[in-house]
Amino acid sequence: MTGSAAMPEQPILAGDEPEADALASAKKGDREEFQRLAEPYRRELQLHCYRMLGAFHDAEDLVQETFLRAWRGIDAFEFRGRGSFRAWLYRIATNACLTLLASRSNARRVLPERLGPPSERMPEGEPATEIQWLEPYPDAALEGVPDAAPGPDARYEMREAVQLAFIAAIQHLPPRQRAVLLLRDVMGWSAAETGRLLDATVASVNSALQRAHATLQKRRPAGPLAARVLPDDRRRALLDRYVRTWENADLDGFVALLREDGVFSMPPRREWYRGRGAIRVFFGWAWNSYGGFRLVRTAANAQPAFAVYARNRQSLEWRAHSIHVLTLDDGSIAALTMFRAPEVFAAFRLPGVPDDARSTPAVSQQ
Repeated sequence: MTGSAAMPEQPILAGDEPEADALASAKKGDREEFQRLAEPYRRELQLHCYRMLGAFHDAEDLVQETFLRAWRGIDAFEFRGRGSFRAWLYRIATNACLTLLASRSNARRVLPERLGPPSERMPEGEPATEIQWLEPYPDAALEGVPDAAPGPDARYEMREAVQLAFIAAIQHLPPRQRAVLLLRDVMGWSAAETGRLLDATVASVNSALQRAHATLQKRRPAGPLAARVLPDDRRRALLDRYVRTWENADLDGFVALLREDGVFSMPPRREWYRGRGAIRVFFGWAWNSYGGFRLVRTAANAQPAFAVYARNRQSLEWRAHSIHVLTLDDGSIAALTMFRAPEVFAAFRLPGVPDDARSTPAVSQQ
């Protein structure tokens, strides 16, 4: 998508105007004033980069890169209207994401269920670490990000637009289409505002958005891209039962919590399983290797999640095992994604080895 027509000079994105004095000081080399101007946008920019890239650590790095580029180019920034400083940061962040994605042979991250049919065998060989796997996003990083749609054209609520199903679906879009969809349907920017950020015409922005909608419709032809919200009491009871079944090694109880056509996957393993029967067979095999589990509640992608610690049958030492992200639907678990990688625990600020190895780990959720 390219554009040659000049965009009209108009305000972009209603928002707080940067203080003229602070901006002037930043342009004179006052880094503290620059940080004060930019820092309020850190978390929303990080979320935007995560949606673009599908990886928490990449998003963190790209926000740092965005602030560095903005600091180096602050002299070139010209205040043209309300919110334009925020739009300028989004422009830098989006272009940084597009540059990173262009440098990769594969510009999308995936979940196992997007790679092929469900498995009928137990995992064999080494995990597929060469694949770019989608990463979970800790809810603690969502604090302070506006929950309401910031523009009148937004189609998705913030909660829906961070869930695993949505992030996995948009990874199938070409990077610029992905950017257009996020700016238009998630951020609620107009076609003109989006075109200005991407140096594109309104017509090309609208065309890219139509193609993105068609791809998403093909990838997920029925149903919303977000899980339905359970009432608090039913949700709490379901999650309490989930903890008990794992910590008591209650295979029957665990399987009973799953939807009949529930899905289980465990990146970085390619294998994934559909249906209670197949999932039961897997866990009947997998749990035999362990001497116990302890679960610590957390949250990821606006979904319930658990940090799971395990010990094997030869040792009493608890060690980090996986982050479980649950998709709940109508009182059951529609999907369980079990992320097994050390960097996942680091993103949630969870220790790899709990201090008290003989009891339930005491873990900070800050």
